[in-house]
Amino acid sequence: MSNDEQSAPYSGVAQHDAASAPAARRPARIRTHHLQRFKDEGQRFAMLTAYDAMMAQVFDETGIEVLLVGDSAANVMQGSASTLGITVDELLVYAKSVVNGAKRALVVADLPFGSYQATPAQAVHTAVRFMKEAGVQAVKMEAHAGLAPHVKAVVDAGIPVMAHAGFTPQSEHQLGGFRVQGRGEHAQQVIADARALEEAGAFCLLVEMIPAELAAQLEQEVRIPTIGIGAGSATTGQVLVWQDMLGLNNGRLPRFVKQYADLRGTITEAVQAFRCEVQKGTFPTDEHTF
Repeated sequence: MSNDEQSAPYSGVAQHDAASAPAARRPARIRTHHLQRFKDEGQRFAMLTAYDAMMAQVFDETGIEVLLVGDSAANVMQGSASTLGITVDELLVYAKSVVNGAKRALVVADLPFGSYQATPAQAVHTAVRFMKEAGVQAVKMEAHAGLAPHVKAVVDAGIPVMAHAGFTPQSEHQLGGFRVQGRGEHAQQVIADARALEEAGAFCLLVEMIPAELAAQLEQEVRIPTIGIGAGSATTGQVLVWQDMLGLNNGRLPRFVKQYADLRGTITEAVQAFRCEVQKGTFPTDEHTF
């Protein structure tokens, strides 16, 4: 038994009481083979984005299996309209912060736009930086069959790759905006991409904004686990951007987002109360004074 394993198998199912599950039933550290085991055993897992140590620690302690340091940091952390502008150096800072906060979850980092598409050697160079400088355990690459050699080169270098197919935000201009992919005759292309990426060595396949029936077909046709976002419920895993899921984002939300809390409302009320007490002179009190 490895150091990553406890005396009994982990349930793999994301539940509200996951953090309170007996330690003996949970891996000390989620690895890529655990995700494969979840699929093989018909279990499911959850993935959330994370960009800082504090939120990574919270998510980690609740039992979230995978944390994604997404290039969506460009949107939710930097206020950009798209993911295209974020740089490797910028995302490395977020990735290192998440690694510092997570003790158990598998931490995966996006490779930013322009940092891996040119050549397989470029892809390896960028992926190595995320492994060495940030300490992530895997990288994610938005890819199609034409980029399978790039994925294979990174895998051959000893770096696990999560592939991302279907709608790929880094290709939004080529795809004509945020549009559902894989409808009609285009479904076969998504399937071909998935098979090529699996053959290239990807340990997992994230599929975004594709019809639910196509996602269900992919889950059956590829051996590796699939993770869905806007792809129905048949995938092994599900992922959301945490600011969307917890109600911090007050902008227009995609149809596939479910908000589990209203953090924006809670924070707004708390900040307003703080400001009011400062203006009235009721904070700080003797209790908060040396």
